[in-house]
Parts: sequence; C-alpha cells; structure tokens
Amino acid sequence: MGILIKADETTDMKYGCRPEERPIKEYIQNGVINLDKPKGPTSHQVVAWIKRMLSLNKAGHAGTLDPKVSGVLPVALENAVKALYAISKAEKEYIGILKLHSDVDEEKIRKTISYFIGDIYQRPPLRSAVKRTLRIKKIYNLEVLEIDNRNVLFHVKCESGTYIRMLCHHIGILLGVGGHMQELRRIASGPFREDSGLTTLHKLKDAYDLWLESGDESFLRKVIQPMERLVADTPKIFVRDSAVDAICNGANLYAQGIVKLDSTIKRGDLVALMTLKNELIALGTALKTSLEIFEMDYGIVVKTIRVIMKRKAYPKTW
Repeated sequence: MGILIKADETTDMKYGCRPEERPIKEYIQNGVINLDKPKGPTSHQVVAWIKRMLSLNKAGHAGTLDPKVSGVLPVALENAVKALYAISKAEKEYIGILKLHSDVDEEKIRKTISYFIGDIYQRPPLRSAVKRTLRIKKIYNLEVLEIDNRNVLFHVKCESGTYIRMLCHHIGILLGVGGHMQELRRIASGPFREDSGLTTLHKLKDAYDLWLESGDESFLRKVIQPMERLVADTPKIFVRDSAVDAICNGANLYAQGIVKLDSTIKRGDLVALMTLKNELIALGTALKTSLEIFEMDYGIVVKTIRVIMKRKAYPKTW
C-alpha cells in the first residue's frame, strides 16, 4: 500500500498527540484490548467484567464468540467503541476440531472439505442474534492440519458472520456420517491476531491494579492498545490540522484538506481519516479513487459516516 503525497505536512502537526503518548486516562478511554477470551462466559459477560474492572461507563466487542469458544476478542473502551465499525466486517480465522460420527477414509475427508472453499450457503442456528434467513458466506481457505481417527484438526479463514459450528455440521452431512464441532479457537479477527499483543483478563487486572497502587503505567500500556489499531488494515487519508475540527463536527472531507493518502482507495471503500500525528478522526466512505483524489484541488472526496475524535481537540478554523 503506497502513499500519495499532496502537500507538505511540515507546516501542520502543531496540535494533537500521538496515540501512544496520550496521558494514561485518555489512553484508556481511547483504547482497545486484544483479549484472549476464555471458555465459559459469553462475550457480553466478558465485556461487563472489563467495564467493572476498569471503572468504565462503556465498552464493546467485535465478533461475538460462543461461550464454549476461546480466542481473539477485540474489546474497545469508552470512546473507542465508536471505531469498532471499522472491523465489523473483518475476516476471521479459526483453529478447530471436527468430530466425525463414524470412520471415514482420510483422502475422502480431505477431498470433501476442499469443496467448502468459496461461497457457501448458511442459515443461522436457532440460538443466534440475527434473523434466520439463508445467506451466502465466503470461505477463503479451509485446510486440514491433522486427522486422528474421527478427529479432524482444521484451519479456516472466512468472512465475518460465518458459523463454524454449522460448517462442521454440513461437512459431516456431505461425508455421509454426520459430524459436529468439538473444539474451536479464534486466532485472528481483522488486524487482531493471536500472536500480536494478545492478553488475558488476569493480566489486564494485574496491570490496572499496579497502576492504581504504584503509578506504573508501563504494563497497562502493553495490555491496552491505542484505538488506532482498529484501522490498521483500513485505507487512510491524512488531513491538515485546520480541517480536523470541521470533520469532528460532522463535515465531509474536501480535497483541499488532504495532505497524503493511501494509493489503493477505490470508490465506496471505507476509509479512516487521520491527523498527521496518526490519530483517528473519523470513518468515511470514499467518493473517488486515490488517483482522482490526488488530482483534485477542490470538492468533496469522502462522506463522513462516523466521527470518532471529540470536538475541540484541534482549533476551530471554519
């Protein structure tokens, strides 16, 4: 992803604060946790515990995990909850075990599972938070890692909203023996991965208590990440300091307010509007391609759909 530079940024960068340098209270209120959800509680219960633990008014999660499923659960805190929209449709990755109900030849298992790569039909189960209508979901990759008798260890990368339990059930039906999901762990949700800053409820509690008791914020800054992590995979447009407050008040982005932008933006893409200090201002829909934006001197280029930054963080110039 290249960068197209429209203007000199050295004349700006007078205001704001780099995300990692925010004062600790502001850092928490604009933070996100890459949580390793344990088996047992619901995603909602885990978020409620975090709210009480950190004495917050608001917190939210992206991508619900069933009580029996563990793994990556991004949890946004306070102001960062508004930015969860950026990963609401992010791809997911899982490691799981499919338990077959009868013996099947290994070659047949691998061949049958390969049929499920691509578009598949799914109807949400009875216990689900969405309407039970037939939907098409995409499986980007489905790989058999190991087969031990009737236990099939697999890795799947899929579209958001895919029911892995239902996927296992359908594989069992096609094999003619039946099957169910025995174990499941999510290893990635958008930019959040198991091998990148994953933390537990216990580590979060210890880090928060350490800060309260000794003032040491170093561990808390490790288990909580800046909310800008939510837009790590989102195309970005960096704007002038003078344009920030107008966007915070709901204004659309005009071409004359842009300093630089990612070169891969297409019409209709979700884009992140950023300050020159890498602070997330808002999310919007691109009305032009990167090249079209680069060549424009005036006119609206992004329709603002969700403002994240609070007003008056930057001076009013409009």
